[in-house]
Amino acid sequence: MKAGLLFITFNFIPLAFMNMLKELCQIHAPSGFEAPMKTHLLQYIKQNAKKWKTKPEIIEGEEFQDCFMLKFGKPRTAIFAHMDSIGFSVRYFNQLLPIGSPDAESGTQLVGRDSKGEIECELEYDKDQRVFYKFGRAIDRGTSLTYKPNFRNTKVFVQSPYLDNRLGIYSALKVAEKLKDGVIVFSCWEEHGGGAVGYLANHLFNAWGVRQALISDITWATDGVELGKGVAISMRDKNIPRRSYVDHIIALAKKSKVEYQLEVEGSGSSDGGELQRSPVPFDWCFVGAPSQDPHSPHEKVHKSDISAMIKLYQYLMKEL
Repeated sequence: MKAGLLFITFNFIPLAFMNMLKELCQIHAPSGFEAPMKTHLLQYIKQNAKKWKTKPEIIEGEEFQDCFMLKFGKPRTAIFAHMDSIGFSVRYFNQLLPIGSPDAESGTQLVGRDSKGEIECELEYDKDQRVFYKFGRAIDRGTSLTYKPNFRNTKVFVQSPYLDNRLGIYSALKVAEKLKDGVIVFSCWEEHGGGAVGYLANHLFNAWGVRQALISDITWATDGVELGKGVAISMRDKNIPRRSYVDHIIALAKKSKVEYQLEVEGSGSSDGGELQRSPVPFDWCFVGAPSQDPHSPHEKVHKSDISAMIKLYQYLMKEL
């Protein structure tokens, strides 16, 4: 649904944005191995938070495993952005097991590191569609492999492995620059069944009374959600959020004059599904840019949808 004019257009996304997004897309952090992403983000936040409108409190510790939170002022709403990506685990005899639901063709280049050093290998399938790696030596069992970085920046589009969810992370960090009151939650395991959001929700609720959330993630381009038509507000996916909360988000989006479109799907999930299954009475709504070829090495997002996503989050976090 077109709800008005965009505040900023893709032509004005600065080069620094592209460089930062490219760097995020290169970090090896599949589900279960989010620690490198956490380290990178904490370093970035500690270097840049002094320039933000409000300096956040960083909430981390063993009780949160590799997850962490940024608390700004008196929070009412939480933004959830998952740090992990899909990928593969090395099994036995050159076999690979999927992490999450990767979608890659034979010949895709995979990278990683084991006890013997850096790895750049090739994915292949046998006649039964089982997945293997092709490499000059055996790779240590349990090693995680991800798509080789391949960041493509054109006038209109960004295309790269792992825009899901490095773009959701970037959007959250841009919102952080001007955020007065709120919490940004960087979560783990979203691509492979979850498991962290329940205890994070419990802390948000018990510590600060926060019980409403926005899910900063990337959705699919479908027959009803198109690239270049605005950020997607999901009315449902596999899970169904509370309609009154979603209607409130849509009403605010109309007032914002940011371009958006409504998504209605019967499959797919996010941190929102985990919030709904948690024992805490959380409202949630997925708000994210659509991408073409999700979970492949060729994820593609329109730059105007990136701009719309950031602007709508900035507006919602002020109004909710």
